[in-house]
Amino acid sequence: MTFISIAENLARLGIASTNNGSSTGQDFFASGIDITSYSPADASQIASVKTSAHHDYDHVLAKAQEAFIEFRQIPAPKRGDMVRQFGNKLRYHKQDLGHLVSYEMGKSLQEGLGEVQEMIDICDFAVGLSRQLHGFTMHSERPGHRMYEQYHPLGIVGVISAFNFPVAVWSWNAALAWICGNVVIWKPSEKTPLCALACQNIFAEVAKENDLPEGISNLLIADHEIGDRLVKDKKVALVSFTGSTRVGRIVGRNVAERFGKSILELGGNNAIIITENADLNMSIIGAVFGAVGTAGQRCTSTRRLIIQESVYNEVRDRLVKAYGQLKIGNPLDETNHVGPLIDKNAVQQYLDSIEKCKQEGGRFIVEGGILEGEQYASGCYVKPCIAEVENHYEIVQHETFAPILYLIKYKTLDEAIALQNDVPQGLSSAIMTQNLREAELFLSQAGSDCGIANVNIGTSGAEIGGAFGGEKETGGGRESGSDAWKYYMRRQTNTINYTTSLPLAQGIKFDL
Repeated sequence: MTFISIAENLARLGIASTNNGSSTGQDFFASGIDITSYSPADASQIASVKTSAHHDYDHVLAKAQEAFIEFRQIPAPKRGDMVRQFGNKLRYHKQDLGHLVSYEMGKSLQEGLGEVQEMIDICDFAVGLSRQLHGFTMHSERPGHRMYEQYHPLGIVGVISAFNFPVAVWSWNAALAWICGNVVIWKPSEKTPLCALACQNIFAEVAKENDLPEGISNLLIADHEIGDRLVKDKKVALVSFTGSTRVGRIVGRNVAERFGKSILELGGNNAIIITENADLNMSIIGAVFGAVGTAGQRCTSTRRLIIQESVYNEVRDRLVKAYGQLKIGNPLDETNHVGPLIDKNAVQQYLDSIEKCKQEGGRFIVEGGILEGEQYASGCYVKPCIAEVENHYEIVQHETFAPILYLIKYKTLDEAIALQNDVPQGLSSAIMTQNLREAELFLSQAGSDCGIANVNIGTSGAEIGGAFGGEKETGGGRESGSDAWKYYMRRQTNTINYTTSLPLAQGIKFDL
């Protein structure tokens, strides 16, 4: 894609060469410092954004509070219709937004378009859900009484998202929060601010066309100080944070100290178990995409392959051959499989991890390194690599956001499951097998300890229909599908006495 077409792409999304990074859904403003977004694909300057200052935060928070009072009174199906319109706007802008995601973040164009499709899908899911926010009824032990449960909106939902999915994860939270009657304040990654601006511009179209109050969808492109305020603010009922385990610990602690709610989607150290009963063709496809998709910068990326010793050599050799066929380059070129890492800091972490692996005894069968040449001039392109390791290596226990794949050999399935679980993280997992007993054991209470456990598909590529999230140091909480909507609401038990007397529970007598 040429620079001219990128400029046209930005114009259609309402992004200028300079932009304000604070918004209450219709109004855009900011008084902080300027930051510039560069593409990791070719190091080109895309556009600049003026960040949010502390008084911008105060204004956004006040507008969000005002909007919530009005928005919660709108019937849920009508809130769902707002989300339906937003989803239709995303359909209209899918090509432009998908290209921007690819160019600003560095993921392949297919993945960029796929991320926007996830946004469309969660909108569709939320629209249907807006007519199904059901509670429960139950029988009272007291005659003439009725009991039931219902759910109410929380208020302000704060969303702090990461660079690797610059639009989809926000939409998972926002679509559900909106149909539940909440308003949203979004602090996106400073590494991908333009993607967030584009989404806010698209929502502004819906807000204007429906005469919605300001403050339903709010944006703060800002540094960590503003993020800290969002996390610690008692007026923010729930904080959904996506990022590192290290920062997630801080977020979780600060939100818990004020008795707020949090959804933490943190690190993953995901493994695929390949048994002797696996379809190896499927296994290779799942492993390679899981390891190199988004250049290994997914929380669900495949980090470890745990391979039964009888098929280990064949799997290893086929992986080496597959890696030799990978095409690495500009993510907007649909013939390329792998794009760049997000920035040079990520490149350095990749190099440090390779060196650490070698120091611990890892043997690389596909060597890594930085790619050189005119097409790799941004300095962010690296070689996907493979190392034979032991699961207990410190570097293997750690999540590296880069295309480094570790191979581990096992004898028995019990051993494989133990290896799979023997890491601090617990996000996604998979087993490749055509044996029903092996599959069922992996999914049983004695099997995978992850929030996601798959059979005959890889660790990445979750669908929005299922709740997304993990266990252990992955943080806890669920986003997206199933009954994840309940995280965005407060639960209330109601008892109605329609008699002329007041009997007490448990048969207690209290006569005056």
